[in-house]
Amino acid sequence: MDASRVDGRESAENGGVAAHEGEIVTLSAATMPDIAWTVTQMRAGERVVVNEELIAAYQAASSPHSIRALKSDLEAFDLWCRRTGRIALPATPEIVADYLDARAGQGAKPASLGRYKASIAKIHQLLELKDPIQAELVKLRLRAIRRDKGTAQAQARPLRFKGPVRDVERDAPRGLNVRALLEACAADLPGLRDRALLSVAYDSGLRASELVAIEVGHIVDALDPEARLLVIPRSKGDQDGEGATAFLSPRSVRAIAAWCAAAGIETGPVFRRVQVRRYKARAAVKGRRIATVTGRETWDLRKTLSRPAVPARVEYDVGQGGLHPGSIGQIWRAMIRRAYERGALADLTADDLARLLKGVSAHSTRVGLNQDLFASGEDLAGIMDALRWKSPRMPLAYNRNLAAEAGAVGRLARKLG
Repeated sequence: MDASRVDGRESAENGGVAAHEGEIVTLSAATMPDIAWTVTQMRAGERVVVNEELIAAYQAASSPHSIRALKSDLEAFDLWCRRTGRIALPATPEIVADYLDARAGQGAKPASLGRYKASIAKIHQLLELKDPIQAELVKLRLRAIRRDKGTAQAQARPLRFKGPVRDVERDAPRGLNVRALLEACAADLPGLRDRALLSVAYDSGLRASELVAIEVGHIVDALDPEARLLVIPRSKGDQDGEGATAFLSPRSVRAIAAWCAAAGIETGPVFRRVQVRRYKARAAVKGRRIATVTGRETWDLRKTLSRPAVPARVEYDVGQGGLHPGSIGQIWRAMIRRAYERGALADLTADDLARLLKGVSAHSTRVGLNQDLFASGEDLAGIMDALRWKSPRMPLAYNRNLAAEAGAVGRLARKLG
């Protein structure tokens, strides 16, 4: 076992840095995994053994997103402990309960508090310390918060293909809808990329991290010669990499082909950053000689050389790596604003636009596809299979409003007129 003893009395000659008692110090920072490095910075009240081998094994078995979330949660907990004069490792049930109360007071939702609690428990397990989360005090305090605030989570604004329609086949598009956003995309490189990105996101229902991970080699032939299948090597619900497949419509296939051809993409990530450089027009300059203030003739080098007129131009630089998952929601909102400015969302007012934009996120296409499948008459099993859900909880939550409208009272109301 490769374990490092870390406490306030460790000396620099053992690879550490001298610190005040009660402070963890850095040991072998260059060789420590990310989480071990974070642990060495946390405030400790007693000797802590960092089992680097165990933490490295945890990191190898976890997704990058899970590791980032754990590091972020630990850093936030340690910062609060320092500000309030508490000890982060090992934490007592009272400290954890007070921390959850403090975060709730700052507006954290019960779902987020549950994640913070799980992260604190995980680091205690990895350090083989007593888990404070198991104490009844922590459970009761968190239950009180949930009772006070409720457990409902804010749902992303759905991006449905035709917008908020009842009949997805016959009704005309209205409101905020994917069709209008696709049609409003420009024919330049950013527009081609955004059209392909949105079309694929709607067809596949992928999460942001899965969407930006698509590579050219993941797109394979389907029985329909105009359609394609998208191989999904790994997803949030498939950490072991069993793989899944999504359907790409002919619309998405055409959009991908146009984008990749224009961007020169043949291998690697499909959806990439596009840097735009805009140059203003420059008028022609005719060279001439001028006199200085002393009366002696000289040359003004800024004006003596003739320059031809230069028209305005735009240059694009396509990156090599995939987009960052955090950029997807920003791209959706930018597309909506542009579509509105071009008159593609004619039945929306400026107030409607501002209200709708607040709820749009990277998850909006996944929610929108889920609702369109429900509205088209697909059953729960079909929806779960299409969107690769292992539990019915989320698809049912996303369709709660549509289910109420299509339910018994909604049907009766339509009959009564």
